[in-house]
Amino acid sequence: MFRTALRNVLAHKARLLMTVLAVMLGVAFVSGTLVFTDTLGTAYKNQSAKSYDDVAVAVEYDGDGKGLSQAEVDALGRLDGVREASGQVGGFAAVADRDGKMIGEGWSNAGRNASPTGDEEFTAGRAPAKDDQVALDRGTAQEGGFRTGDRVRVAGNGPAKEYTLSGVFTTDDGAVSAGGSLSLFSTAEAQRLFGEPGHYDAVTIGAEPGTSDTALLTEVRKALPEDATASTGAELAAQQAKDIEAGFSTMKQGLLAFAGIALFVGVFLIYNTFAMLVAQRTKELALLRAVGATRRQVTRSVLSEALVVGAVASAVGFAAGVGLAAALRPAMASFGMQVPDGPLVIGWVTVAAALAVGVVITMVSAWLPARRAARIPPVAAMGSVHATATVRSLVVRNTIGAVITLGGGALIAAGASKGSDTGRLMIAGGAFLALVGVIVLIPLLSRPTVALVRPLLVRVFGVSGNLAARNAVRNPRRTGATAAALAIGLTLVTGITTLGVTLGQAIDRMTTDNIRADYMVTMANGMPLNASAVDALAKSPAVTAYSPQQAGDVELDGGRHAVSGVHGADLGKVLNLEVGSGSASSLAKGQALVAEETAKGNGWRTGDTLPVEYPDGTKGRITVGGTYEGNEFLSPVLLDTATLNRHLDGEAYVPEVYVTTDGGPSAKNEQALVDALGENPAVTVLDKQDIRDMFGGAVNTMLNLMYGLLGMALLIAVLGVVNTLAMSVFERQQEIGMLRAIGLDRGRVKRMVRVEAVVIALFGAVLGVTLGAFLAWAIGETVAGSVPGYTLVIPWERIGVFLALAAAVGVLASLWPARSAARLNMLTAIKTE
Repeated sequence: MFRTALRNVLAHKARLLMTVLAVMLGVAFVSGTLVFTDTLGTAYKNQSAKSYDDVAVAVEYDGDGKGLSQAEVDALGRLDGVREASGQVGGFAAVADRDGKMIGEGWSNAGRNASPTGDEEFTAGRAPAKDDQVALDRGTAQEGGFRTGDRVRVAGNGPAKEYTLSGVFTTDDGAVSAGGSLSLFSTAEAQRLFGEPGHYDAVTIGAEPGTSDTALLTEVRKALPEDATASTGAELAAQQAKDIEAGFSTMKQGLLAFAGIALFVGVFLIYNTFAMLVAQRTKELALLRAVGATRRQVTRSVLSEALVVGAVASAVGFAAGVGLAAALRPAMASFGMQVPDGPLVIGWVTVAAALAVGVVITMVSAWLPARRAARIPPVAAMGSVHATATVRSLVVRNTIGAVITLGGGALIAAGASKGSDTGRLMIAGGAFLALVGVIVLIPLLSRPTVALVRPLLVRVFGVSGNLAARNAVRNPRRTGATAAALAIGLTLVTGITTLGVTLGQAIDRMTTDNIRADYMVTMANGMPLNASAVDALAKSPAVTAYSPQQAGDVELDGGRHAVSGVHGADLGKVLNLEVGSGSASSLAKGQALVAEETAKGNGWRTGDTLPVEYPDGTKGRITVGGTYEGNEFLSPVLLDTATLNRHLDGEAYVPEVYVTTDGGPSAKNEQALVDALGENPAVTVLDKQDIRDMFGGAVNTMLNLMYGLLGMALLIAVLGVVNTLAMSVFERQQEIGMLRAIGLDRGRVKRMVRVEAVVIALFGAVLGVTLGAFLAWAIGETVAGSVPGYTLVIPWERIGVFLALAAAVGVLASLWPARSAARLNMLTAIKTE
């Protein structure tokens, strides 16, 4: 029986090609994900370990003071077994290119003092020896077009300053690996920029030969002040490796989820293929039964074919996945992402998982057709009767499908009413049940749906349209399985698109409704602006109104509340502030404005005088000067900066400043703001469109990523349509020959097959779009409370594009089957059994 199965596989190569492709794509995604994440994870771990090669013990200051003094660093250097102790101080540093724009990613641009224990290898020049010198990593220097001796503009959290480039180096520093930059300064300059003169925030200690890191750690801990901690270099490398693994684990799980979707879609293609193969081989299988083969042997024969197909497809898919993983690294580098060098990592677990996934998916998908093949009675060998579904089996199937679908829908509706993480979990479970239920019901749904559009098909395409509609429902199970693959893909695409568009418009409304300012000024790395930046903007002749959004908190009437420090005189000119009672001018009088919801919840009224404790611990009383409608850009309590700044514990924390300019937004006014800020590359000036992009950019990025990942699932669905039509044409050779004989020309035969493909594709697409929109509504209900102005938006234009693409998919998928059908020889086809 195994030899028979093997012969069948070799005899029907073309029939099984689509199945092989479907399994191959899914396995390639799985294996590529595993190899790629393992390779990157190992490369980053090795790089992390390398950066600690010369570090025996690392000390970190975690107190609130100035840091570790030079005397404390020197004391550590005098301990037994210590070769050298080097103090380090660092922070954020942005390097400007020749156009004044920041080089690298803002959040990973770092600067620190040059240290003898660092891993830098200079390829040109040397480390900075003077306070007006800086050294840059090679990538940053190349991107900026800098050579040693050039003047380079660098900024920390304060004003920018020009330095002379003293050297260029290579490094394994994590900031550079993350796509950022690393700037090295003299120790005195680094302390001025990032800390306090004469103090450090970390110390790296090298050990004398023969000294144990653990023993040295014990000695170092004895000499440390209470506000410092110490670890061995090996411990820090291991912790970084653990953090890296955790980070890649999240990415791996996300990619594997999409691989699972692709494989789930592939199940329908594989099932369809084997179901059609079994139907076409009814006579052959019945003859095997007639000559003595048992049901178990017939089942094993079909499953053996599936095993061979799955093994071959898995092997090819694994090879393709390894190739994909190898190609991704240079692709990332071409987009400016710096990836550490290292070998391609192919673990035995990855090999076993990829091969097992492909083989198991294929075997499971082929099991039902194999079981159906075993039930073919020997008498079927007498004629060409294919096993048809009994009325009882269809009733049972439809009943089960209806129960599962209704249960899933009820669970989705219940989850939508919860509006929490629990609700989203319920929706996820309900979505799975609803999808399964719809898949079970699709054969039942196909008949009335196609019957509904049949008159239109007849009117537009004539005889070809009529025949296409009849063919589409001739085998509803096959049509359903083919449409299900498209339905799953479009359910996900429609749901994600609807949510993305809805969130994007909510963010856009929030920005448009609340911001009146022409510009928002903020730091590129998400850190607070320096107080000097606020003063510079206030003094700029181009600025007609400004207000910082200075974040903090106070204890008001016994409770802790977030507070925004604002410029009360100009607040209404830069932000839309709907005052309910009292007046915004009360801010300038040292009074507070309170959000209406906060005032109501605490029982406060305008004119009430409340006890207050400021950040520096000063206590007093403050009057509620008015209430305002909650604003997403402001805290529940507002104080004028003149009031708040008298009681700060440390420096003011200013995430952004809103600015209105003379004559409105213009290139001239934007440049005036840049000039006022000292051409600081770390500070960004955003107009209203930039602000929209900043808040909505993550949504658009997510949408594009999802489209790309779900594209493979849709590709597999397309293969399913091709496979179904090809098999259908093969089965109907005699019928097509008869149609040709009675006058149906080749053009109308092609049209018949194409229209059938479009009908199947649109049927699946409509189901997917409907279910996707329902899921988007349900998930939206769970987040509506936390997203101001959330209102479900159905993106009809994009849905129209999805349906048009589904129709195009049907046309493209039908090209080969339609051509094959039109080229059939009439006499040969009529004689086919």
